Amino acid sequence: MNERARGRTCRFVTAIMVVLGLTFGSIGCHSATRAQNDLSGGRVSVLSPDGTIEMTIRGNGPLSYSVSVDGKTVLADSRLGLKFQDGVTLGADTRLVKTYRCATTRTWENEFGKRRIVRDRHNELRLFCTEQSGRSFEIVVRAFDDGIGFRYVLPTLPSAATQDFVLEEERTQFAFPEDWTCYAGTNENTGKPGNPMGYVGSQESEYVPMPLSDLPTEQVRMLPLLVKTPPAWILITESGLYDWAGLWINRAAEAGGSAGVTLAARLSPRPDGQGLVKSTLPRHSPWRTLVIARRPGGLAESDLVLNLSAPSVLADTSWIKPGIGSWDWWSQVTRPSTATFKELIEFSAEMGWPYVLLDAGWSRRNNITQGSQAVNMEELLALAKEKNVRLWLWLHWSSVDRNDAYKEAFPLYEKWGIAGVKIDFMNRDDQDMVHWYERITKAAAEHHLMVNFHGAFKPTGMIRTYPNQITREGVLGNEYNRWSARVTPEHKTTLPFTRMVAGPGDYTPGGFLNKQLDQFECNVRPTQVQGTRGAELALFVCLESPVINAADHPRHYRDQPGLDFLRIVPTVWDDTRVLDGAVGEHVVMVRRRGERWFLGALTDRNARDIPVKLDFLGKGSWTLKLWKDGPDSDTIGERLSVEQRTVTASDTLALHLAPAGGAVASFAPAGL
Repeated sequence: MNERARGRTCRFVTAIMVVLGLTFGSIGCHSATRAQNDLSGGRVSVLSPDGTIEMTIRGNGPLSYSVSVDGKTVLADSRLGLKFQDGVTLGADTRLVKTYRCATTRTWENEFGKRRIVRDRHNELRLFCTEQSGRSFEIVVRAFDDGIGFRYVLPTLPSAATQDFVLEEERTQFAFPEDWTCYAGTNENTGKPGNPMGYVGSQESEYVPMPLSDLPTEQVRMLPLLVKTPPAWILITESGLYDWAGLWINRAAEAGGSAGVTLAARLSPRPDGQGLVKSTLPRHSPWRTLVIARRPGGLAESDLVLNLSAPSVLADTSWIKPGIGSWDWWSQVTRPSTATFKELIEFSAEMGWPYVLLDAGWSRRNNITQGSQAVNMEELLALAKEKNVRLWLWLHWSSVDRNDAYKEAFPLYEKWGIAGVKIDFMNRDDQDMVHWYERITKAAAEHHLMVNFHGAFKPTGMIRTYPNQITREGVLGNEYNRWSARVTPEHKTTLPFTRMVAGPGDYTPGGFLNKQLDQFECNVRPTQVQGTRGAELALFVCLESPVINAADHPRHYRDQPGLDFLRIVPTVWDDTRVLDGAVGEHVVMVRRRGERWFLGALTDRNARDIPVKLDFLGKGSWTLKLWKDGPDSDTIGERLSVEQRTVTASDTLALHLAPAGGAVASFAPAGL
């Protein structure tokens, strides 16, 4: 039976089992005969459940893989392998021994993301390999309708004197057959003294369109990296990163074919200079993840990173509460004080927001268990309790780490009733730091604390495994408006299709001093934002974060148009759909929470008229409330028009977006 026929058979059997209501995790084939047929010619493939995405692995010599979408090659033969300090290189001369296959269809509940009921439907290939040296290992591939994940599995070595290993190089490559356009970010200070390759930094960047051939060979680029191929968009990232070095990418020096470009996996080096990963067998690598979508919106809708991540290890997550909070740092004019934070607590209570974030300056220097001389924690905790508002605390990671200070601080924070901690300035994703994230998140969970990592590497699915790791930065967000003009409309309309595909991002939306591009000024106080009021509101819908720190000061929010939207917009969702979008140009997205739908729309520096079909609505009549750019928003960014009317699923909403503009809307069943 050929691969496509076998895929159809497995899908047929799967469908019957689902119809019969049978619970199952896998359908496998184990016989030696079946495995030998799979490996004839040193080649084995796995198809996505819908049969449109195929990954093929070739061995009995150098180990490689390729990927096709709708029968068209998007990755040509690309090297696989790992090189170890003991001289062993896996993938150099590999014999394919046997396979195991299974098909999985299941759902799981995600209370903290874009979609509450997540479907995990994939075909898995487990390929058992032996290197010429006699070393055994496995490649595991999972093929979904929205992409591919693969990883290396390293079993225990029988009769070995030690099971310890040091990984010197990951040899995985991504060989694109043509010089297609990609959207690539660059880490801060790349190429400067102390950071020549670019591994160290906050991973906050624009995703700049360029030919693949323009990527450097002597520096790395951060993930996610998005590539536009003729049949589909391909986003490269990773999932399930624990106690391993973070994945980066650069252009391989060798050519990837006559017109192709080959990208090479690179791992963050250990600070002690001892290779990339030091560990003990058995181990497996993180998933090398390819999110695949025919339209840009499919990227934003994908759950692939989470589906490849391990399920929650927390028995009780009822204490983890999403929501919006007030924040002082972005709009800060004077140093933080008791009065400053009291004003924020009062404002969050007015808004019905559950949180206030006390940023840098709340504590004493190098002592994260006491308020600073200007901040009376006892008064703030009492007022917060009275107003039913909970506090978050900013911490520098070195203060958390120094002498294991968190072991004293976290129990104290739990006693105080603190909701969570924002930990900042790690700026690394080497193995030691990756493991530190997990250690701190576990310790926080033991004391019912949520965690928001800043100065952080990209999300890799940790929010599924440890849901208290509720959001993180790793995104060029609103803070950059304080000192630069980098937060452009094009950047904002690129993020839903790049960085946000990897997971939640603490972008900190909500600047209400909205300026058109020719009027915007940075390095002024109070801080301004580029784009219209409608665009800034749309960020609350278009960018995902279960906990949102609203950027601006209460004095800029009160009595302003659009503030009523911030009273009602949720931060986690039951469903997400992208109705329209083009990377770096515009996006129209709808999300549902309960019976209500919310719409967000953004455009680049070009005005747009976008017809939006409302067929996502259910039957009956719906009350639409629309906040949109005003007639003069092209010159006065803070203008906002508001209208309300009744609509049905058969209607089309005509959206006019000003340059750098946007709109939001809520839809509620009539009478709700």
